[in-house]
Amino acid sequence: MPHLDWIQIDVTSRCNALCSYCPRTAYLSRWNNRDLSPDTFEALLPVFSATKMVHLQGWGEPLLHKRFFEMVASTKKAGCQVGTTTNGMLLDGSVINRLIKSGIDYVAFSMTGIDEKNDMARKGTEFSRIIQAISDLAVQKKVFQVEAPVINVAYLLLRSHLPDIGKIIPRLKGLGIQQVTVSTLDFVACKDLRKELLLPENEGEYRELKSLLDGLVRDGERAEILVNYHLVLPGKRNQICTENPRRSLFVSADGSISPCVFLNIPAPGSSRVAGEGECEYQRLTFGNLSSESLPAIWKSQCYKEFRNSFDSTPHPFCLKCPKLHEV
Repeated sequence: MPHLDWIQIDVTSRCNALCSYCPRTAYLSRWNNRDLSPDTFEALLPVFSATKMVHLQGWGEPLLHKRFFEMVASTKKAGCQVGTTTNGMLLDGSVINRLIKSGIDYVAFSMTGIDEKNDMARKGTEFSRIIQAISDLAVQKKVFQVEAPVINVAYLLLRSHLPDIGKIIPRLKGLGIQQVTVSTLDFVACKDLRKELLLPENEGEYRELKSLLDGLVRDGERAEILVNYHLVLPGKRNQICTENPRRSLFVSADGSISPCVFLNIPAPGSSRVAGEGECEYQRLTFGNLSSESLPAIWKSQCYKEFRNSFDSTPHPFCLKCPKLHEV
Protein backbone atom coordinates (compact mmCIF):
# COMPACT_ATOMS: atom_id res chain seq x y z
CA MET A 1 0.00 0.00 0.00
CA PRO A 2 1.59 3.33 -1.02
CA HIS A 3 1.49 6.49 1.06
CA LEU A 4 -1.79 8.27 0.34
CA ASP A 5 -2.44 12.01 0.33
CA TRP A 6 -5.90 11.50 1.78
CA ILE A 7 -8.71 9.05 2.47
CA GLN A 8 -12.28 10.35 2.46
CA ILE A 9 -14.66 8.32 4.60
CA ASP A 10 -18.43 8.51 4.34
CA VAL A 11 -19.13 8.01 8.05
CA THR A 12 -22.87 8.35 7.41
CA SER A 13 -25.12 8.96 4.43
CA ARG A 14 -27.86 10.29 6.73
CA CYS A 15 -28.42 14.05 6.87
CA ASN A 16 -30.57 16.55 8.74
CA ALA A 17 -30.84 18.86 5.70
CA LEU A 18 -32.31 18.69 2.20
CA CYS A 19 -30.06 20.82 0.01
CA SER A 20 -31.58 21.45 -3.42
CA TYR A 21 -28.41 20.58 -5.33
CA CYS A 22 -27.49 17.44 -3.34
CA PRO A 23 -27.95 13.98 -4.90
CA ARG A 24 -29.51 12.83 -1.62
CA THR A 25 -32.39 15.28 -2.15
CA ALA A 26 -32.82 14.45 -5.83
CA TYR A 27 -32.68 10.69 -5.19
CA LEU A 28 -34.43 10.69 -1.82
CA SER A 29 -36.84 7.85 -2.65
CA ARG A 30 -33.92 5.63 -3.69
CA TRP A 31 -31.37 6.79 -1.14
CA ASN A 32 -29.67 4.30 1.19
CA ASN A 33 -29.34 5.87 4.64
CA ARG A 34 -26.58 4.06 6.47
CA ASP A 35 -23.81 4.51 9.03
CA LEU A 36 -20.23 3.28 8.75
CA SER A 37 -19.84 0.23 11.00
CA PRO A 38 -17.14 0.00 13.69
CA ASP A 39 -15.68 -3.07 11.96
CA THR A 40 -15.31 -1.20 8.67
CA PHE A 41 -13.59 1.72 10.36
CA GLU A 42 -11.24 -0.57 12.27
CA ALA A 43 -10.30 -2.27 9.00
CA LEU A 44 -8.93 1.09 7.85
CA LEU A 45 -6.78 1.81 10.90
CA PRO A 46 -3.66 -0.05 9.66
CA VAL A 47 -3.32 2.26 6.62
CA PHE A 48 -3.81 5.55 8.49
CA SER A 49 -0.15 5.68 9.49
CA ALA A 50 0.73 5.87 5.78
CA THR A 51 -1.91 8.53 5.05
CA LYS A 52 -1.40 12.28 5.35
CA MET A 53 -5.01 13.17 6.04
CA VAL A 54 -8.36 11.50 6.74
CA HIS A 55 -11.56 13.39 5.94
CA LEU A 56 -14.53 12.11 7.93
CA GLN A 57 -17.44 13.11 5.72
CA GLY A 58 -19.05 11.99 2.49
CA TRP A 59 -22.72 12.30 1.53
CA GLY A 60 -24.21 12.95 4.97
CA GLU A 61 -23.83 15.02 8.13
CA PRO A 62 -20.94 13.38 10.02
CA LEU A 63 -21.98 14.58 13.47
CA LEU A 64 -25.07 12.36 13.22
CA HIS A 65 -22.82 9.32 13.69
CA LYS A 66 -22.77 8.43 17.39
CA ARG A 67 -19.13 7.27 17.16
CA PHE A 68 -17.84 10.34 15.33
CA PHE A 69 -15.56 11.51 18.13
CA GLU A 70 -14.24 7.98 18.68
CA MET A 71 -13.24 7.93 15.01
CA VAL A 72 -11.48 11.29 15.37
CA ALA A 73 -9.54 9.99 18.38
CA SER A 74 -8.50 6.77 16.63
CA THR A 75 -7.40 8.66 13.52
CA LYS A 76 -5.32 11.12 15.54
CA LYS A 77 -3.75 8.24 17.47
CA ALA A 78 -2.70 6.68 14.15
CA GLY A 79 -0.64 9.81 13.47
CA CYS A 80 -2.40 11.50 10.56
CA GLN A 81 -4.35 14.71 10.25
CA VAL A 82 -8.13 14.55 10.43
CA GLY A 83 -10.86 16.89 9.31
CA THR A 84 -14.56 17.03 8.55
CA THR A 85 -17.24 19.07 6.78
CA THR A 86 -20.48 19.89 8.57
CA ASN A 87 -23.63 21.89 7.91
CA GLY A 88 -23.14 23.43 11.36
CA MET A 89 -26.64 22.79 12.68
CA LEU A 90 -25.54 20.40 15.44
CA LEU A 91 -22.75 22.57 16.85
CA ASP A 92 -23.95 23.65 20.25
CA GLY A 93 -21.57 24.56 23.08
CA SER A 94 -20.86 20.98 24.16
CA VAL A 95 -20.13 19.78 20.61
CA ILE A 96 -17.82 22.73 20.01
CA ASN A 97 -15.89 21.91 23.17
CA ARG A 98 -15.61 18.27 22.13
CA LEU A 99 -14.32 19.30 18.69
CA ILE A 100 -11.58 21.41 20.22
CA LYS A 101 -10.60 18.81 22.82
CA SER A 102 -10.56 16.07 20.17
CA GLY A 103 -7.61 17.71 18.43
CA ILE A 104 -9.35 17.63 15.04
CA ASP A 105 -7.18 19.55 12.59
CA TYR A 106 -9.79 21.34 10.51
CA VAL A 107 -13.53 21.83 10.32
CA ALA A 108 -15.27 23.06 7.16
CA PHE A 109 -18.76 24.57 7.18
CA SER A 110 -20.91 24.08 4.08
CA MET A 111 -22.60 27.17 2.61
CA THR A 112 -24.41 28.06 -0.58
CA GLY A 113 -25.33 31.71 -0.78
CA ILE A 114 -25.47 34.45 1.84
CA ASP A 115 -28.23 34.85 4.44
CA GLU A 116 -31.68 33.82 3.17
CA LYS A 117 -30.31 32.54 -0.16
CA ASN A 118 -28.33 29.91 1.71
CA ASP A 119 -31.43 28.89 3.67
CA MET A 120 -33.53 28.59 0.52
CA ALA A 121 -30.98 26.35 -1.22
CA ARG A 122 -30.14 24.37 1.91
CA LYS A 123 -33.46 23.40 3.49
CA GLY A 124 -33.02 22.50 7.14
CA THR A 125 -30.11 24.87 7.72
CA GLU A 126 -30.05 28.45 8.96
CA PHE A 127 -27.32 30.83 7.89
CA SER A 128 -27.52 32.77 11.16
CA ARG A 129 -27.00 29.61 13.21
CA ILE A 130 -24.06 28.53 11.07
CA ILE A 131 -22.43 31.93 11.50
CA GLN A 132 -23.00 31.74 15.26
CA ALA A 133 -21.45 28.26 15.42
CA ILE A 134 -18.39 29.47 13.52
CA SER A 135 -18.02 32.47 15.79
CA ASP A 136 -18.43 30.34 18.94
CA LEU A 137 -15.84 27.86 17.68
CA ALA A 138 -13.35 30.67 17.05
CA VAL A 139 -13.97 32.13 20.51
CA GLN A 140 -13.45 28.77 22.22
CA LYS A 141 -10.19 28.26 20.33
CA LYS A 142 -8.96 31.46 21.96
CA VAL A 143 -10.24 30.34 25.37
CA PHE A 144 -8.34 27.05 25.08
CA GLN A 145 -5.37 28.84 23.44
CA VAL A 146 -5.19 26.39 20.53
CA GLU A 147 -4.64 26.80 16.80
CA ALA A 148 -6.77 23.85 15.77
CA PRO A 149 -9.13 23.29 14.21
CA VAL A 150 -8.53 25.47 11.18
CA ILE A 151 -11.93 26.94 10.30
CA ASN A 152 -12.86 26.66 6.65
CA VAL A 153 -15.98 27.49 4.66
CA ALA A 154 -16.84 25.11 1.82
CA TYR A 155 -18.79 27.48 -0.41
CA LEU A 156 -20.75 26.12 -3.37
CA LEU A 157 -21.21 28.90 -5.93
CA LEU A 158 -24.42 28.51 -7.94
CA ARG A 159 -25.11 30.54 -11.07
CA SER A 160 -28.16 32.19 -9.49
CA HIS A 161 -25.96 33.41 -6.61
CA LEU A 162 -23.22 34.83 -8.80
CA PRO A 163 -24.41 38.47 -8.44
CA ASP A 164 -23.75 38.21 -4.68
CA ILE A 165 -20.12 37.15 -4.99
CA GLY A 166 -18.90 40.51 -3.68
CA LYS A 167 -20.93 40.04 -0.48
CA ILE A 168 -19.27 36.78 0.57
CA ILE A 169 -16.11 38.03 2.28
CA PRO A 170 -17.71 41.09 3.95
CA ARG A 171 -20.33 38.75 5.46
CA LEU A 172 -17.71 36.27 6.70
CA LYS A 173 -15.07 38.75 7.81
CA GLY A 174 -14.13 38.88 11.48
CA LEU A 175 -15.65 35.53 12.46
CA GLY A 176 -12.40 33.61 12.79
CA ILE A 177 -12.68 31.95 9.38
CA GLN A 178 -9.23 31.18 7.97
CA GLN A 179 -10.07 29.72 4.58
CA VAL A 180 -12.86 29.75 2.01
CA THR A 181 -12.87 27.03 -0.64
CA VAL A 182 -15.14 27.88 -3.56
CA SER A 183 -16.50 25.11 -5.76
CA THR A 184 -19.10 24.98 -8.51
CA LEU A 185 -21.76 22.35 -9.16
CA ASP A 186 -19.95 19.31 -10.57
CA PHE A 187 -22.60 16.61 -10.29
CA VAL A 188 -26.01 17.45 -11.76
CA ALA A 189 -28.59 15.02 -10.43
CA CYS A 190 -31.66 16.37 -12.23
CA LYS A 191 -32.60 18.66 -15.14
CA ASP A 192 -33.79 21.47 -12.88
CA LEU A 193 -30.22 21.93 -11.62
CA ARG A 194 -28.66 22.40 -15.06
CA LYS A 195 -29.38 26.13 -14.86
CA GLU A 196 -27.11 26.39 -11.79
CA LEU A 197 -24.01 25.17 -13.63
CA LEU A 198 -21.03 27.52 -13.84
CA LEU A 199 -19.02 25.83 -16.56
CA PRO A 200 -17.69 28.43 -19.04
CA GLU A 201 -18.52 27.48 -22.61
CA ASN A 202 -15.87 29.67 -24.23
CA GLU A 203 -12.75 31.61 -23.36
CA GLY A 204 -14.66 34.86 -22.94
CA GLU A 205 -16.96 33.35 -20.31
CA TYR A 206 -13.94 31.80 -18.64
CA ARG A 207 -12.13 35.15 -18.37
CA GLU A 208 -15.25 36.87 -17.04
CA LEU A 209 -15.85 34.29 -14.33
CA LYS A 210 -12.15 34.08 -13.46
CA SER A 211 -12.09 37.85 -12.99
CA LEU A 212 -14.95 37.63 -10.48
CA LEU A 213 -13.26 34.81 -8.59
CA ASP A 214 -9.91 36.61 -8.58
CA GLY A 215 -11.74 39.59 -7.08
CA LEU A 216 -13.01 37.27 -4.35
CA VAL A 217 -9.44 36.16 -3.70
CA ARG A 218 -8.36 39.79 -3.31
CA ASP A 219 -11.29 40.46 -0.96
CA GLY A 220 -10.07 37.52 1.09
CA GLU A 221 -6.51 38.82 1.21
CA ARG A 222 -7.71 42.13 2.63
CA ALA A 223 -9.75 40.27 5.26
CA GLU A 224 -6.87 37.83 5.98
CA ILE A 225 -8.92 34.90 4.66
CA LEU A 226 -7.31 32.50 2.19
CA VAL A 227 -9.65 31.92 -0.77
CA ASN A 228 -9.17 28.97 -3.11
CA TYR A 229 -11.15 28.08 -6.23
CA HIS A 230 -11.02 25.71 -9.17
CA LEU A 231 -12.22 26.73 -12.63
CA VAL A 232 -12.17 24.71 -15.83
CA LEU A 233 -10.81 26.36 -18.98
CA PRO A 234 -12.99 25.21 -21.93
CA GLY A 235 -11.26 22.82 -24.30
CA LYS A 236 -8.15 22.54 -22.14
CA ARG A 237 -8.89 19.49 -20.05
CA ASN A 238 -6.23 16.85 -19.77
CA GLN A 239 -5.48 13.80 -17.66
CA ILE A 240 -5.18 15.58 -14.29
CA CYS A 241 -8.04 15.24 -11.80
CA THR A 242 -8.58 17.38 -8.72
CA GLU A 243 -9.81 14.28 -6.86
CA ASN A 244 -6.26 12.90 -7.06
CA PRO A 245 -7.27 9.26 -7.77
CA ARG A 246 -3.67 8.05 -7.94
CA ARG A 247 -3.01 8.98 -4.32
CA SER A 248 -6.41 9.10 -2.62
CA LEU A 249 -9.62 7.10 -2.34
CA PHE A 250 -13.18 7.18 -1.04
CA VAL A 251 -14.67 4.74 1.46
CA SER A 252 -18.47 4.50 1.33
CA ALA A 253 -20.55 3.90 4.44
CA ASP A 254 -21.17 0.35 3.18
CA GLY A 255 -17.41 -0.34 3.08
CA SER A 256 -17.02 -0.21 -0.71
CA ILE A 257 -13.94 1.49 -2.16
CA SER A 258 -14.07 4.02 -5.03
CA PRO A 259 -11.64 6.54 -6.51
CA CYS A 260 -13.83 9.48 -5.42
CA VAL A 261 -17.11 10.41 -3.77
CA PHE A 262 -18.83 11.12 -7.11
CA LEU A 263 -18.36 7.52 -8.24
CA ASN A 264 -20.10 6.02 -5.22
CA ILE A 265 -23.51 7.60 -4.61
CA PRO A 266 -25.83 5.32 -2.56
CA ALA A 267 -28.90 5.60 -4.79
CA PRO A 268 -29.26 2.58 -7.12
CA GLY A 269 -31.38 2.97 -10.24
CA SER A 270 -30.94 6.75 -10.48
CA SER A 271 -30.16 8.92 -13.49
CA ARG A 272 -27.99 12.00 -13.89
CA VAL A 273 -27.66 14.89 -16.31
CA ALA A 274 -24.92 14.47 -18.89
CA GLY A 275 -24.57 17.29 -21.39
CA GLU A 276 -27.99 18.10 -22.81
CA GLY A 277 -29.50 14.73 -21.90
CA GLU A 278 -29.73 12.23 -19.08
CA CYS A 279 -28.09 8.88 -18.49
CA GLU A 280 -28.17 6.14 -15.89
CA TYR A 281 -25.97 6.79 -12.90
CA GLN A 282 -23.43 4.02 -12.40
CA ARG A 283 -21.27 3.43 -9.37
CA LEU A 284 -17.65 2.42 -9.79
CA THR A 285 -16.26 0.34 -6.94
CA PHE A 286 -13.22 -1.92 -6.66
CA GLY A 287 -13.97 -4.05 -3.62
CA ASN A 288 -15.42 -3.96 -0.13
CA LEU A 289 -13.69 -3.93 3.24
CA SER A 290 -16.12 -6.56 4.51
CA SER A 291 -14.31 -9.17 2.41
CA GLU A 292 -10.90 -7.71 1.47
CA SER A 293 -8.22 -5.55 3.03
CA LEU A 294 -7.63 -2.09 1.63
CA PRO A 295 -4.08 -2.95 0.43
CA ALA A 296 -5.49 -5.95 -1.46
CA ILE A 297 -8.18 -3.80 -3.09
CA TRP A 298 -5.66 -1.08 -3.99
CA LYS A 299 -3.31 -3.63 -5.61
CA SER A 300 -6.07 -5.39 -7.58
CA GLN A 301 -5.56 -5.47 -11.33
CA CYS A 302 -8.78 -3.60 -12.15
CA TYR A 303 -7.93 -0.76 -9.74
CA LYS A 304 -4.40 -0.53 -11.14
CA GLU A 305 -5.81 -0.30 -14.66
CA PHE A 306 -8.14 2.49 -13.59
CA ARG A 307 -5.30 4.56 -12.10
CA ASN A 308 -3.04 3.90 -15.08
CA SER A 309 -5.79 5.00 -17.49
CA PHE A 310 -4.97 8.62 -16.65
CA ASP A 311 -1.71 8.18 -18.59
CA SER A 312 -3.71 7.96 -21.83
CA THR A 313 -7.52 7.95 -21.90
CA PRO A 314 -9.30 8.11 -18.52
CA HIS A 315 -12.02 5.66 -17.60
CA PRO A 316 -15.32 6.30 -19.46
CA PHE A 317 -17.01 7.30 -16.19
CA CYS A 318 -14.43 10.08 -15.79
CA LEU A 319 -14.17 11.45 -19.33
CA LYS A 320 -16.86 14.15 -19.00
CA CYS A 321 -16.21 15.01 -15.37
CA PRO A 322 -15.43 18.73 -14.76
CA LYS A 323 -12.72 17.73 -12.32
CA LEU A 324 -10.48 16.79 -15.22
CA HIS A 325 -8.63 20.01 -15.99
CA GLU A 326 -5.41 21.55 -17.18
CA VAL A 327 -2.84 22.26 -14.51
